[in-house]
Amino acid sequence: MTALFFTLGTLFHSLTDFDHQLLLAINHAHTPALDRFMVFASDRYVWFPAYLLLILWLIDIFRHRAWQLLPLLVGAVALADSIASKLFKPFFGRLRPCHAPGLMGQLHLPDGCGGQFGFLSSHAANSFALAVFILLVLPGSRFGALRVAAFTWAILLSYSRIYLAAHYPSDVLGGALVGASLGWAAAWAFQHWGPQLAR
Repeated sequence: MTALFFTLGTLFHSLTDFDHQLLLAINHAHTPALDRFMVFASDRYVWFPAYLLLILWLIDIFRHRAWQLLPLLVGAVALADSIASKLFKPFFGRLRPCHAPGLMGQLHLPDGCGGQFGFLSSHAANSFALAVFILLVLPGSRFGALRVAAFTWAILLSYSRIYLAAHYPSDVLGGALVGASLGWAAAWAFQHWGPQLAR
């Protein structure tokens, strides 16, 4: 049993060390132009016009079924945000990199330092909930460009959180998994329950 705990402890230490080293590698690969771009991409207020246009476009595409689709989409994104921000962050209490005593002096912080806790990333959770939902509900190949754009946005947004040292890579990965799961569940509900409600 002691050997098992030692092995698990060693594995955890190795993963944590890799997490920190990957964060530093991404954060240190900075330029003034990238700083501006990543701060812009990470700003929640930048998303709102794009999300509004997406909602209007989805209403046009799905028309009478939009009243089924939009609550599920908004619910998945809102739940992803709540789980990350109100459940995981206070429960695990993992300090953001910019608050971690052993790292804060090594980091480049073009956007300052956010809240105290960082696990999970709500940015990653929100964007991947949206991307997976869009991937699964849009019919046919004619919407391929939008599906690619949704995932590109989710990946860029998640990367920006590591670049800005707001999150460790594992914070972002965990947020992406939670968001993707909620996006999948919402899309499944739309595809399986929606047609029955429309009858």
